[in-house]
Amino acid sequence: MANSVPTTMKAIVINGNQAKVSSNVPVPKIRPTYLLAKVDSIALNPTDWKHINGKRAAENGISGCDFSGTVVEVGPEVTKSFKPGDRIAGTTHGANYSQPEDGCFSEYAMVKGDLMVKIPDSLSFEAASTFPLGVSTVGQGLYQKALKLNLPTDPIKDSTPVLIYGGSSATGSLAIQYAKLSGYKVLTTCSPHNFDFVKSLGADAVYDYKDKDCGKNINKDTNDSLKLVWDTISLESSAKICAEAMSSDTSGARYGSILPVKLPKEGVETTMTFMYTIFNEEFEKAGRKTPAVPEDFEFAKKFFDITEKLLHDGKLKTHPEKVGEKGLEGALHGMEDMKNDKVSRAKLVYRVRETPENSSLEAKL
Repeated sequence: MANSVPTTMKAIVINGNQAKVSSNVPVPKIRPTYLLAKVDSIALNPTDWKHINGKRAAENGISGCDFSGTVVEVGPEVTKSFKPGDRIAGTTHGANYSQPEDGCFSEYAMVKGDLMVKIPDSLSFEAASTFPLGVSTVGQGLYQKALKLNLPTDPIKDSTPVLIYGGSSATGSLAIQYAKLSGYKVLTTCSPHNFDFVKSLGADAVYDYKDKDCGKNINKDTNDSLKLVWDTISLESSAKICAEAMSSDTSGARYGSILPVKLPKEGVETTMTFMYTIFNEEFEKAGRKTPAVPEDFEFAKKFFDITEKLLHDGKLKTHPEKVGEKGLEGALHGMEDMKNDKVSRAKLVYRVRETPENSSLEAKL
């Protein structure tokens, strides 16, 4: 380990459905396919509080999936070119029951090297922390597994319609941009106060999901031709609207979700994706084992490389961030706010260095 790295650090650790800021967590030792990163900023995702609430983490496991920071040390089997000091962003398997040190809500993080993105100088650490988990989810849902769209590197020419349900969410806002870059006509749903926001990202048509005729209106406006739908909300209510929006001719129709939900329409190929398979390592979650999936890792590696270029070329906007106070301590409050449904549109971000020196805040989620 580099001489300047301490042996212990501050981190959010989990015990059952409790999480707390601890000041004496061991700094992880380098693993062959990993980087050690000094964490600058972290961003919250629903999966963070849900893993705590569902008691899915190992005892004293580190929380958190999205971060930005700088490279400290590079593992010997990382194939992508990194050196100490590089500015990076990426996602980690936070609250990992099988590997407790894998989270990034900490001063240092052990991160899968080939899935990291070098961030351009024009992008702040705060903004860069918001996209990685969302990008991995978009990659699996829009491209690799569910909808199987053309990649932005090979856009289509005929503006085939695709519905991104939940376009103002952190994942939805990314999905709109990728689908547009891939040449599709992008339809989306959100609240009226977010219409301008999703249109600024490239949405061609926007619908109010609270309108009782939302799905029927989409179906009418697409002349009953919509066959590609990705549901970033994945609840019974969203699946119902998606089903109503889709073509009555279900040949070749595909519906993707990020949670297990049943589409109330027969004859449609439905696929749920689960981003934690991108790390190419077996893991256990809630008593269920998932094997390593090498093809998911290889696709994610390729998709993050595409994303890195899009960011450097200024073709991809990160989701609007809301930077909170008190670093890791603030993140605990932020997870409580997310659990209580107090967060809309903005991605909650915290600077780890702003964690109070002797913080031992604890929260039940």
